[in-house]
Amino acid sequence: MGQPRIAAKEPDVLTLEAGTYYWCTCGRSRDQPFCDGAHEGTGFEPLEFTIDETKEVALCQCKHTKTPPYCDGTHQKL
Repeated sequence: MGQPRIAAKEPDVLTLEAGTYYWCTCGRSRDQPFCDGAHEGTGFEPLEFTIDETKEVALCQCKHTKTPPYCDGTHQKL
């Protein structure tokens, strides 16, 4: 397994409703920042995360955050 692809050098700021989501870790998904199964055969697996109530989140798209799936600003250093 190598390095993930950088999908974008900015977070995707979204309002998510309560529920379970799958964040793309490989950077190959066409449904960024969510997994669409494009990781097959790469060694990457999606990250499952749960939102307890409707809220605005900034999801990482550079795939190098230290706080997945949330953006920590790492994209500014890539």
